[in-house]
Amino acid sequence: MSGDHDHHHHGSSDNLKVAFFLNFGFTILEIIGGFWTNSIAILTDAVHDLGDSISLGLAWYFDKLSHRERTPRHTFGYRRFRLLGGLITGVMLLLGLGFVLYHAVGRLTDPQEVRAPGMLALAVLGVLFNGAAVLHVKSGTSLTEKLVSWHLIEDTLGWLAVLIGAGIMMVWDVPIVDPILSISISMIVLWNVGRNLKKVFSVMLQATPDSFDAEAFETDVLAIDGIESVHHIHCWSIDGESHVLSAHLVLDAADVDVAKIKEQVRDLVDSQDFEHITLETERPGEPCPQNE
Repeated sequence: MSGDHDHHHHGSSDNLKVAFFLNFGFTILEIIGGFWTNSIAILTDAVHDLGDSISLGLAWYFDKLSHRERTPRHTFGYRRFRLLGGLITGVMLLLGLGFVLYHAVGRLTDPQEVRAPGMLALAVLGVLFNGAAVLHVKSGTSLTEKLVSWHLIEDTLGWLAVLIGAGIMMVWDVPIVDPILSISISMIVLWNVGRNLKKVFSVMLQATPDSFDAEAFETDVLAIDGIESVHHIHCWSIDGESHVLSAHLVLDAADVDVAKIKEQVRDLVDSQDFEHITLETERPGEPCPQNE
């Protein structure tokens, strides 16, 4: 089992590393190309891709760091560092996109000429670079790889939009298309950043994972023979992938098979990603120590 775990760990880190270097290398070209073509749409995506590069770099670093062994001080290990990377990246993207949106809105009333052929060439490179990065992470199974994959797919679609816009401006002299594209891309990115930050905050605040229904769990537990009641149900996620569950089971008789009852309760959530399940049992009439 540990061999499979190590294999997946190295695989995810390698995928994120390749995606990082592809994204960062293209971001440098994109910033230079954005100023050269005078395209606010390309500069908007450059800011976005810079945030992506930081995100990928942090994800790569924290993915390696998060697999450190647990210690007496960090009993759950270091996996929450992944959340820190997501939080830092999200805030940086919000600040950068706010700056770009300010300038893009200004260009709506004062459109400026752009080098459409240069935009077209950069857009083709954008689709190729981001598409290659997607191929390296789309097969990943961790939440980090899935989020990065969707972010890179979004980048690829953004470059397709720039490609279409550049094609339009090569045929018709409508420079206002550039800031419109910039604002459109920014709105899509802001929506996705907000959605991902919401997930990060949800895990940081130890909210119940979306995959777990506490009320349904309680109903199913009470249907098990030998259980009189259940309380102190607590469920949270360590890193958005691995979850923790604890509950107090009040037994209806002193001679019930505790081991069998606990096994039945664990079977209720066996299909979900619970790493730790702690079940406390109390005999009939025995007070709960946490209520004293």
